[in-house]
Amino acid sequence: MDASLNQPHVVAEVSALFERYEQALIDKDVGVLDDTFWDSPHTIRYAVHENGYGFAAIHAARVAAVPVPGGIKEARIRLEILTVGTDLATVNLEFKPRGKPGIGRQSQTWFRFPEQGWKVIAAHVSIMPPASEGAGA
Repeated sequence: MDASLNQPHVVAEVSALFERYEQALIDKDVGVLDDTFWDSPHTIRYAVHENGYGFAAIHAARVAAVPVPGGIKEARIRLEILTVGTDLATVNLEFKPRGKPGIGRQSQTWFRFPEQGWKVIAAHVSIMPPASEGAGA
């Protein structure tokens, strides 16, 4: 395995930041949510109900969002973290959506900036319908 992949200290850093972000989603802590994302017009977040192009749009959607008690995730199915070197990481989570059929998918690309530290530069959240929906078309 390439020694630059999944260095334990880098995985630990990204894991802690991901967990901080997940708790901020539940708490609707917009300060932490904003701090997680790169403050740039180049940042993209595809959410379940909106496409956020640029930090300003992502922030506006967060402020307007109505919190879901306990969050939208009922249970985690699989969490995969891949770090490449010390400055790039991907986090992918498969989850059971709270009160909905299907499988939720969440992905984040993290980059460590020299002066800002780790920030999400691109993210995606979607709900995949159950396998029986759309089958046999």
